[in-house]
Amino acid sequence: MEIASLVVSHKKASIKEIEKAWHGDCGLLIKRILSYPNIKECALLFTCNRVEVYVVGKNTEDMLREFASEMGVSQRILDIYKGEKCLEHLLRVASGLESMIVGEDQILGQVRDFYHISKKFGGIGEVLDVVFRKAIHVGTKVRRLTKINKGSVSIGSAAVELAEKTFGLKDKKVLIIGAGEMGTSVARAISGKAEVYIANRTFERGKRLAEEIGGKAVRFDELERWIAECDIVFSATSAPNYIITRDTIERVMKDRDRPLLIIDIALPRDVEESVADVEGVTLYTIDDLRMIAEENLKRRLKEAEKAEKIIKEELEHLKSLLKDLRAKKAISLMYLAAEEVKDEEIRELYNKLSAKFGVDESVIPIIEDFVRSFVKKFLRKPTVRLREAARNGRIDIIEAVEFIFGGEDYGVPEVKAEKVEERSPETAVQRNEA
Repeated sequence: MEIASLVVSHKKASIKEIEKAWHGDCGLLIKRILSYPNIKECALLFTCNRVEVYVVGKNTEDMLREFASEMGVSQRILDIYKGEKCLEHLLRVASGLESMIVGEDQILGQVRDFYHISKKFGGIGEVLDVVFRKAIHVGTKVRRLTKINKGSVSIGSAAVELAEKTFGLKDKKVLIIGAGEMGTSVARAISGKAEVYIANRTFERGKRLAEEIGGKAVRFDELERWIAECDIVFSATSAPNYIITRDTIERVMKDRDRPLLIIDIALPRDVEESVADVEGVTLYTIDDLRMIAEENLKRRLKEAEKAEKIIKEELEHLKSLLKDLRAKKAISLMYLAAEEVKDEEIRELYNKLSAKFGVDESVIPIIEDFVRSFVKKFLRKPTVRLREAARNGRIDIIEAVEFIFGGEDYGVPEVKAEKVEERSPETAVQRNEA
């Protein structure tokens, strides 16, 4: 068994390509991934800057490349990480080191949310449970022990920073469309810097956010009017289609004598691309926040170095946890194999004693205690040796035990098993002696 991940992120892909890489329903995607032969666990992660799939099983790289092809994802924009590289990547993601805005806080909550979603739909097993719990722990620890999340660390706050640098906020009227997580991030970052209006489909929710930041809630069905009133528009809804079209903006700009800045931070996009072609309009999207990310990275370089050290230490601990888990599975298989024959042998021994000595069923608990003690003592040394093997990285020993006690679904491939069967007893003895 191995762990691997497929990653499509802002490092290689545009926002459009990231959007196309995600095909909707988490439950259906998890079910589809688990239908692949040899895949035992899977988890998903989807944000405005990344689509990631984590799997545990065999032949994981081939499976992930096949899955990417089926989803229409170009090999050019994807990365596949296996083993330690996969584990390290997830720890870095949860810590904010892989984000466009280095150190952003939102990603940690998103990792936590998708862990629970993947668990709900049956994708999380023993391995991914340990891995994602550790990632969440590390992300929290990095933010507690470093200042990597100070300043503009979210897409929302970076969008405000971009507006301030390129357009200015003083004496400006700002419309924020959407009162969800992203819209709230923008509202809080801009509070006190401009006159703010909040438009949300659910008016009451928009009103609560407006009251929180000292703004004013406006009706969503009056968007065109309020776009015309304002100097800057931030759009951050979860609508499946465009809510700001070129036709709308052309009407707004027809009799307008001042410029309009629109920053679209929604995914999928809220604003039709051709809006950028309307005279007097400047349109920015998430892709344009890359320059903020570069400046952000420079300021956070020292804090990122501290985070890297924490991740390195925690990665070693995670590897140890997974080794212990691997040993635990092998040990469980040994005891399970013993349990499978125990009851039958106890019943057979009782029948013989009953026939020969006339004992009744009151003797069965005594026999059971004896057998239980015998199995425990007999398997004690193999148990200790398996734990040592796991800690020392002797995965070959773990795989052999999994194969012997668990059948073809565990560890050693069939070809290896055939080679073992082809060896002569003499060869086996010589190898043991060596």
